[in-house]
Amino acid sequence: MMKLSTFNYVSPLLVLFYSLFVVTVAKSSQQPTYMNYSFPAVIAFGDSILDTGNNNYILTALRSNFKPYGRDFFAEESTGRFCNGRIPSDFYVEILGIKDSMPPYLDPDLEIEDLLSGVSFASAGSGYDPLTVELASVLSTEDQLDMFKEYIGKLKGAVGEERTAYILEKSIVLISMGSNDIAGTYFLTPYRRVHYNVRQYSRRLIRLTTRFILELYRLGARRIGTVSLSALGCIPMQRTVRGGIKRNCVEPVTKAAQVYNTMLYQSLMALKKTLSGSRIVYLDVHNSLNMLIQHPNQFGFESVDRACCGIASMELGPFCSTFSLKICKDASKYVFWDSYHPTERTYGILTSDLIKKTIDQFV
Repeated sequence: MMKLSTFNYVSPLLVLFYSLFVVTVAKSSQQPTYMNYSFPAVIAFGDSILDTGNNNYILTALRSNFKPYGRDFFAEESTGRFCNGRIPSDFYVEILGIKDSMPPYLDPDLEIEDLLSGVSFASAGSGYDPLTVELASVLSTEDQLDMFKEYIGKLKGAVGEERTAYILEKSIVLISMGSNDIAGTYFLTPYRRVHYNVRQYSRRLIRLTTRFILELYRLGARRIGTVSLSALGCIPMQRTVRGGIKRNCVEPVTKAAQVYNTMLYQSLMALKKTLSGSRIVYLDVHNSLNMLIQHPNQFGFESVDRACCGIASMELGPFCSTFSLKICKDASKYVFWDSYHPTERTYGILTSDLIKKTIDQFV
């Protein structure tokens, strides 16, 4: 099932997010919309934005199960999350009142209660493009679907077919994928640009996205939210590699993300019309993270173009470790934890607002 090939290249992970910026509003006695609903579980697929530690259990160099990753997580534990603390998978289950955090499916110590309330099948570095997966030696969409099928079998064995069908139908399924394909495989390697322009490559990814969603639907999932790509050209790594001396945002990369997002939205709306009983939700996050990046002071951030942790401007994986030349004291002042991923505070702000703005669409 899992691909355990020799590691060849660290495909740049995306930083998302993704998500929506918080607009300050007057306090109200009205209960938040999401508290009116009850979902049995949240189930996650995709890349590092939703991977809560699956890469710890496969043969890959794309890991973060060492300090200072996780220094602000529960018990200061380095779990394999590419963050100083919690990530969107965790905030989703916490905000919706399901549990405190989401475990990775490959954790050998999982209990049936963990499975019933949702797990993550995501793998840091993954993408829709098979080349992305091969370069990073991580779990493919096929691998994640195979694990999902195994998961369904475990649920049926524990609570029966009827209850399992209910969990699959009523739970929120999150997908975060495509960032590594665009920002990494397409722009930072020569392999795809020789054969495709941005629009052609995006079409290829959308076909794979659609196939993935259709398979989830066939297996019983109905409430499926797919995250758009963020302003990829403004993540610290892109600024370092292609932003010049001033480390500006890289416009071609961000525009490519916008092309993909437009196609993704159109594809999801078409699926929504054709898949009976489905709740297909487009989680638009491009403008939201961009708002944080362009106006950090309005949200209490002091640094946006450089990460909290790293060596010089190379701030990912082994470059963010206890041997790093730079580890900030207060990550809450930074939008980015490493050169691809937001800090826990950024994730918390964005995910909370994203849930408030889209939760009705899952009902």
